[in-house]
Amino acid sequence: MYLAANGRPDAPPRPPGVRRRVPAAVLALGTVSLVTDISSEMVTAVLPLYLVLGLGLTPLQFGFLDGMFNGATALVRLLGGRLADRGGHHKRVAGAGYLLSALSRLGLLLAGGATAGIAAALAADRLGKGVRTAPRDALISLSGPPESLGRSFGVHRAMDTTGALLGPLAAFAVLWATADAYDAVFAVSFSIGLLGVLLLVAYVPAAPGPASPGPAPAPAPPRRRPVLRDPVFRRVLYASALLGAGTIGDAFLYLLLLRELDLPPALFTLLPLGAAAVYLLLAVPAGRLADRTGRRTAFLLGHCALLGAYALLLAPVRVPTVVGVLALLGIFYAATDGVLMALAAPALPAAGRAGGLAVLQTGQALARLLGAAGFGAAWTLWGQRPALWAAALALAGALAAASRILPAAPAASAAPQEVP
Repeated sequence: MYLAANGRPDAPPRPPGVRRRVPAAVLALGTVSLVTDISSEMVTAVLPLYLVLGLGLTPLQFGFLDGMFNGATALVRLLGGRLADRGGHHKRVAGAGYLLSALSRLGLLLAGGATAGIAAALAADRLGKGVRTAPRDALISLSGPPESLGRSFGVHRAMDTTGALLGPLAAFAVLWATADAYDAVFAVSFSIGLLGVLLLVAYVPAAPGPASPGPAPAPAPPRRRPVLRDPVFRRVLYASALLGAGTIGDAFLYLLLLRELDLPPALFTLLPLGAAAVYLLLAVPAGRLADRTGRRTAFLLGHCALLGAYALLLAPVRVPTVVGVLALLGIFYAATDGVLMALAAPALPAAGRAGGLAVLQTGQALARLLGAAGFGAAWTLWGQRPALWAAALALAGALAAASRILPAAPAASAAPQEVP
């Protein structure tokens, strides 16, 4: 493991003249995520619109539901990470999660419109995602050299986002071809999800090794202490949780745009595509830039972009505001999603990588649940504008605190110190 001179997890310097390629395991996992996201987004693209405008839920109720989609599987993520680390079965645990999500589409097909069946199928999908996320990210972090983790995660997230873009389009194509037959959407979604599982089995190695030339490093002694006792990892965890609590959720931003501009409800499903397109374009460049200039800086600047989106919504909202908010939201995800995993991974031992990343993801998910629920409550009690002011102030305060919790990045020329 490498620590920068100030104790910050970072990558060792790249040998001069060496150009890294993206490891094959990362490309395979990216393909699996792309296919799985097409399957998932075919089903979930219209859920927020259906819940708020169709069922008439209040912003408070929607805030809890929106946060629960990200936070309810927190314990399952911890379980998935622990199972993956026990015996190094990252691929098996991730595969079980992908299979459960694929079977959830079949559950939607068999539910026949029954509310309980639909709820159970959606719960299975979320459980599958919770189980697979930490083992998958651990596989990515173990597949290549530490100095290019930002790029590896950026490539994976770009492929994942491609699936998120294609999913709604595939759903609309199926509905158009079948005269609004939702059963056909569920059937196609199940088939695509099953394809993702088969790709994982066929092309993802069970235990990928570092793709760096030269002799393999000596095996590190087993490390038994809990990850929360590591001071470097704790700082990353606390900072990400603080910033997560200031994140109100994408769907709320889309609803604010919809109401401020009095847009047709049908446009709601197209708004996420704009942010996803920006994320897709910037995920790889942001990861490479984070590897070169410091992942801490990129992570904080990404949240500054989110704060800028809040500021745009607090100003008089015009049509150009939509473009600005979607662009800033895409920049936020490009600079934070994979970068956070790349920032934390070097501070974790290989034998406990999945469990540590699961703790980090769980802390962030629970913090975002708190942020979404808090914003929903503030919107219900005070109105949308005072609630947005409160969210902006909370995020600004979290940014100030996180910049102090995370150690300052060293100069680009500073050589990191190797810690055996």
